[in-house]
Amino acid sequence: MKNIVDLIRNADSIDRRSFLKHSAYGLGGIAFGLLESDPTLALGHQRLQSGSDGVIHTPQFPVRAKRIIHLCMAGGPSHLETFDNKPMLRKMHDQPFPESLTKGQQLAQLQNATLKVFGSTSNFKKWGKSGQEIADIFPQIGGVADDICIIKSMVTEQINHDPAQAFMNSGSTLKGRPSMGAWLQYGLGTGTDSLPGFVVLVSQGKAGGAQPVSARQWSSGFLPGKFQGVQFQSKGDAVHYVGNPEGVCQSTQRLVVEEIKRLNGMLSEERTDPEIQTRIAQYELAFKMQSSVPELTDMSKEPQSMLDMYGVKQPGDGSFASNCLLARRLAERGVRFIQLYHRAWDHHGDIGSVMPKTALETDRPSAALLSDLKQRGMLDDTLIIWGGEFGRTPMAQGNGRDHHILAFSCWMAGGGIKGGLTYGGTDDFGYKSIENVVSVHDLHATMLYLSGIDHERFTVKFQGLDAKLTGVEPARIIKEIVG
Repeated sequence: MKNIVDLIRNADSIDRRSFLKHSAYGLGGIAFGLLESDPTLALGHQRLQSGSDGVIHTPQFPVRAKRIIHLCMAGGPSHLETFDNKPMLRKMHDQPFPESLTKGQQLAQLQNATLKVFGSTSNFKKWGKSGQEIADIFPQIGGVADDICIIKSMVTEQINHDPAQAFMNSGSTLKGRPSMGAWLQYGLGTGTDSLPGFVVLVSQGKAGGAQPVSARQWSSGFLPGKFQGVQFQSKGDAVHYVGNPEGVCQSTQRLVVEEIKRLNGMLSEERTDPEIQTRIAQYELAFKMQSSVPELTDMSKEPQSMLDMYGVKQPGDGSFASNCLLARRLAERGVRFIQLYHRAWDHHGDIGSVMPKTALETDRPSAALLSDLKQRGMLDDTLIIWGGEFGRTPMAQGNGRDHHILAFSCWMAGGGIKGGLTYGGTDDFGYKSIENVVSVHDLHATMLYLSGIDHERFTVKFQGLDAKLTGVEPARIIKEIVG
């Protein structure tokens, strides 16, 4: 039910002319207004400010992470070829998989198939002083092993790509739910007034395994639209039509924006609708981006040594490497949440050949981003998350692996995370997480904790319920991995 303050404000805004104008919708409109939820109320019914500030003005925990960079390995990288070494798989390769482990389990495309053990196609070695085991197809990530925390006991609830990605991003498979980037902006604000607070970049691997990524993964859901992620183009101009039309100068464009702002302001006085404020804010942001985006994407001042460190052949070429360098530049300019999707990890076949090629595209840039932030003194307050939406089966699907929800790996670094730590574990086959199991909601709770937010109190009234990123089931903060 709408908050009583909004109902009073709305009633005060209806004059005789507007009543006659809208009376055709009569009691139906009134009923809809009473049933509609108010997504602008949260944390003890604080009002959402119209500027860039979030609803949380005083952190509920010490702030370790001021910004988050999520490296999304879209498609579900195999934990058994990356961060979870299982000698038992090699020992029993091509033998029948133990039925006791799979009986009654959801097995995606392997349902009712003859299940055989499939040994890892990667070799593993211990890296750094911590001795963390990482596949040798990731030598650069291995080189920063002492800075990362590998979580080997992740589990999720969805076995198909789009719902699994939605669950990873929003904590729900229901459409219309806010993504974690939108939640973070809503709580803490954008962090910048000249760029979007939530930016998305997408790249695609050259070796296959690409799955589509839908825009709902960075949706603002039932939160005001101003918190939605903005996708920058990885090739060419990062934002279409960012320049003024021919013959239109900056001062003229400013006058247009001011007039639109005035008209929207008049409409805002007539009715209570947070999307009007969103429209005003977005026009203003678009104007500022006309100067901020070209400066952001101009990498001519980046030294060749920096391009080589990331493995960038040509800035703005659409590669994951170029996007990682752009992510650092976005972080420097105060962007709160940055997501990089690399569509390349759906390896149902030929995994032994494809996996090293995909790793090559992502290994150097991922490690370079971490090292670059560290040398700039930004890693301490920047949280990096690397991982996919689920894992892969230890059973063979031809010469590949099927989707798997009972075990997968990710790694985190910076933003208060302990480096050189391996957390959790799976059984001898890598089939099921059995030690210090971490759910997606646990990951969200920890992410919010590091950002100074109590996930239990961070709620929004929606359809009569207190909706939150971490869902209705209990979620825990993984304090063992926090330094």
